Amino acid sequence: MSPTIIGIIGIVIMIIMFLTKMPVAFVMAIVGFVGFSVMITPDAGLVLLSRNVYEVFGSYDLTTIPLFILMGQLGFNSGISKRLYDAGYKFMGSIRGGLAMATVSACTAFGAVCGSSPATAATMATVGLPEMKRYNYDDELATGSVASGGGIGMIMPPSVVLIIYGILTEQSIGALFVAGIFPALLVTLLFIISIYIRCRMNPEQGPAGEKFTWIEKLKALMGLGETLVIFVLVIGGIFIGLFTPTEAAAIGAFGVLVVAIIRKQITWAGFVKSLLETLRTSCMVLMLIAGAVIFGKFLAVTRIPFEIAGWVSELQMSPFLVMGVIIGIYFIGGCFMDALAFVTLTVPIFFPVVMELGYDPIWFGIIIVMVTEMGVMTPPVGINVYVVYGVARNVLEQEIPLEKIFKGIVPFLIAVILGVIIMMIFPIIILYLPNLMY
Repeated sequence: MSPTIIGIIGIVIMIIMFLTKMPVAFVMAIVGFVGFSVMITPDAGLVLLSRNVYEVFGSYDLTTIPLFILMGQLGFNSGISKRLYDAGYKFMGSIRGGLAMATVSACTAFGAVCGSSPATAATMATVGLPEMKRYNYDDELATGSVASGGGIGMIMPPSVVLIIYGILTEQSIGALFVAGIFPALLVTLLFIISIYIRCRMNPEQGPAGEKFTWIEKLKALMGLGETLVIFVLVIGGIFIGLFTPTEAAAIGAFGVLVVAIIRKQITWAGFVKSLLETLRTSCMVLMLIAGAVIFGKFLAVTRIPFEIAGWVSELQMSPFLVMGVIIGIYFIGGCFMDALAFVTLTVPIFFPVVMELGYDPIWFGIIIVMVTEMGVMTPPVGINVYVVYGVARNVLEQEIPLEKIFKGIVPFLIAVILGVIIMMIFPIIILYLPNLMY
């Protein structure tokens, strides 16, 4: 039996195992181990399994992940999100749809500390939904803005998905981080424009809130000083080469902890909770990486990625059209599978194809993160929608139908698609800052 046929059989078996709801990391590891053992020898499979799991959990470079997750958890449990939302509310709350705009802006800012899409959505839903309810915002607009805004956390550095992509493709995590800044700001702007148009067409969906003086606005802005300093220190330090991403993650986590202690906004229980959540999330992410690496080694010996790359290069199609097909696959796949798991699964397959087409690997990383951002909003997975649904039920003590939340994200989904198109036409928007680094 040819290696390609064995590889195809392995992929089919993996898809079947996914339907059993078995954890994605374990499925990739099992299929990769068994497939590699069949292709080479069982002893080689055991060596691959033990060595890769050990290397992933013992890797110094991967300490970036738990440190950035800890930074986000400390920010979540120390009330940074409330100050971010308060500043956005005082600047934008007095215009139609202003509270929804403030929510989206706060999601972007909190994403700079957190790096997790569901965590950003849950945090801002807790803070923003009661305020929008108080001002009689339409449920579709309120929940849609939170669920969609949370997705910006996947693009805004430090992003866990970008870290995983950088590790799997051996690209600079620092370059990926700075490359994500302009796209995140672009998506935020498109979201705000979408809210503005929506409220102009239907003013009762987002009534204007109270007005604040410039003194009150500046006071709220001053409350963000330490958050801005931490972000500039972390990303700026990476950009100018002052320290590595791992060192930046450690400095960021320590900085958030110091701010929380000085402000007396974190309890011992909150600190312990941050550590436990960091441990749980980090183990999940590292297992995904280990499973993806093992599965990737199996794919490498089957030569399927290289066969696909060779086949694509011989097609009489423009690279732009081929890239459109790949992006379509990521969009459809993201609708059915967790974004982080889908990226770890598919990057080993499509990355050689993209390199064969001559596209920049940093640009491709940002593009697929933007596309998988749609997956956290769209059914049937739409994890951010389910997060907002659960938070709304607990915080507002009312049940907002899931179909209403999904309907609310449609304008934001259109905005993300527009953002992806802009990035494909003008790649310099993504590559400008990374090019300054080298």
